[in-house]
Amino acid sequence: MADLNPFMFRPGNSTLHGLDTRCKFFMVCMVSLSVLRADFAACFICLGILLVFIRQIKLPMGKTLKHLRYFILFLLFIILARALTIPGDTLISLYDITISSQGLYQGCLVALRFFLVMVTGLIFSATTRPANLKNAAQWYLKPIPFVPEKRVAVMISLALRFLPLILKQAGETSDAIQSRCGNLEKNPAKRFIRLTLPLLKKTFLSADHLILAMEARCYCEDRTDPEFEPSGRELSFIIASIGLWLSVLFF
Repeated sequence: MADLNPFMFRPGNSTLHGLDTRCKFFMVCMVSLSVLRADFAACFICLGILLVFIRQIKLPMGKTLKHLRYFILFLLFIILARALTIPGDTLISLYDITISSQGLYQGCLVALRFFLVMVTGLIFSATTRPANLKNAAQWYLKPIPFVPEKRVAVMISLALRFLPLILKQAGETSDAIQSRCGNLEKNPAKRFIRLTLPLLKKTFLSADHLILAMEARCYCEDRTDPEFEPSGRELSFIIASIGLWLSVLFF
């Protein structure tokens, strides 16, 4: 279990594992909308709630942060870019480089919002089976006219299923490059090409193998509609999600 990618489903018996996938899908949407308008106080409250769920599903934070190191670097870049571009009271001035307190504040707030959205998605992925996600997406898309809900649901499920596979293949490719002393290359363009080209090749080969496997099993879209098994706690979580969204929206 320790070697699992954080985006992969982790079996368990927590409250989130037992919730109906449609409810969790709705909760993710509500939390994401709330976070995008939240200030620092609301963001830290949301972070505290998410940490409780992370503790409940036993998601290892150290290994998770290690997998998200490039995303964290991206957040640091956002903070630096905002601090350097947004005018305001000078906090640090070095030569022609000026960091404003307003820019630093806005950068930290935006980075914290993105981080909360990412953590919400991680919790959702860790507690939801890909098949259940497909069923929930199909259920939500079914009332929409002119939308092939079964095909779109399969596409969403496969895209999310391929994400941890791509990350795993990226790690394997990086390890292979380091074993051949490729990490000593100083040119960043060459290092990027040496990583991305083999990774793209592996990804396309995996997609081809998946297509052949689906065709060999006579896969078709005309399948039995899914059956859901609510746990009985969905209404409480839906009310709490709506309450969080309203509190951030109006206060």
